[in-house]
This record gives sequence, C-alpha cells and structure tokens, in this order.
Amino acid sequence: MTPTTSSPARAGVRPVPAVVHEGGLFADCPELIGTPFTYARDEEVYGEGEEAEFVYKVVGGAVCTYKVLSDGRRQITGFHLAGDLFGFEHGAVHRHTTEALADTRVLVFSRAQIERVAAGRADVACRLWSLAARGLGHAQDHMLLLGRRSAVERVAAFLLDVDARLGGTGRFALPMTRRDIADYLGLTIETVSRTLSQLESEGALLRTGSRDVALRRGQIRRCIEV
Repeated sequence: MTPTTSSPARAGVRPVPAVVHEGGLFADCPELIGTPFTYARDEEVYGEGEEAEFVYKVVGGAVCTYKVLSDGRRQITGFHLAGDLFGFEHGAVHRHTTEALADTRVLVFSRAQIERVAAGRADVACRLWSLAARGLGHAQDHMLLLGRRSAVERVAAFLLDVDARLGGTGRFALPMTRRDIADYLGLTIETVSRTLSQLESEGALLRTGSRDVALRRGQIRRCIEV
C-alpha cells in the first residue's frame, strides 16, 4: 500500500498488514503494523470531535494539536516531533484538532488493535501507561509555564525542550513558526520575537537562519532557574 495524502479516518481506510513494522514502542509486536500516510504543511490530520479510531507515529516532519477558543484565538496544546506517538484519547472522539507543521510522514495504527494487544501483553500495557504518564507530566509542566513563568522563562524552557526532543545537540531547526510558538506559550508573536532577540543579545543563543538555532544551554538554563 503506497502512502496517501487522504486522512485514514475520513477515507474509511483501515491499516492492513504487509506495510511497515514500527521500530519504537511496538518494535516487538509483529501483530501491530502501521500504514504510512503523508500530510502537506497545514493539512489537518484529524479534527476536534472526530472519532478517535487511529493512533499516529511521526516518522518525519512535525504536527501540532490545538483548540480554537470561543473568542477565535488558537491555543496550541502540544507539538509532536519525529518519533512521537499522538492521537491517544481517553474517550471515543478527539478533543483537539491536529495539523501538520510541515510536510509530514506518519505511521497509522488501529487504536482497537493496540488495545487488544495491550489487553493480552502486560509489557505493552506498561509502555502505554508510561507514555500516558509522560504526557500528563508534560501537560502539568505546560500549565506551570503558562501560569507562573515570564516570557523569557517560557521561551527559554521551550527551546530547551525542543533541543532535548531533537537529540540534545544544542543545534536544531525549529519545525514551528513564531506564531506557533506564541500560540503554545500564550504570548504574542511580537513578544516571542523580542524575547528571542533578547536571548541572542545576551549570548544565550545564536540564530543562523530563519529557524536554525544554536543554544548555549548553560546560559539558557539560568534564565529559568527558580
């Protein structure tokens, strides 16, 4: 089966065998086989309120999850980068909308199939529990960031988090725009831009392109020390 740009949920597609074996969380589960899909930049993967039939793993690119508030503002609730799984829900429908930040490749898994395997294998169930616990921890950190941190602390913590998730080398290309960062951190685009310039002027980071960043992690960490 070749990759397609159609959403599996909207196209009525069910992931089928003889496609791609996942090499991470389900590496030792030959019964769990993902179907590859591709999404163009700004293309919606699934919408809020749609049935949560599938779970996704980012192979290349990045996606964001968000909600549109009653006043029209967008609150990004998470970024999912290469290697991340997303689409797990507590209920039967998606609570947030997810869209691609760039041309993105994913593997799509049947949620029902994952649940069946987890019911029969304690090790898989424990991995899913750990994944859920990490997600909860990240959500709690995000709440603290939005409620108790200054703009400099928010941006500095965000850059360190992205660096860690992209390999921890201190050099990376941001897969998201400044608007995306602003909508995630509860700031304006202007504030994000000013803060990045401030951190650069203080020698905490170096921008070598529109999105290419090199961090001096020691100095960045000092910006968020309590």
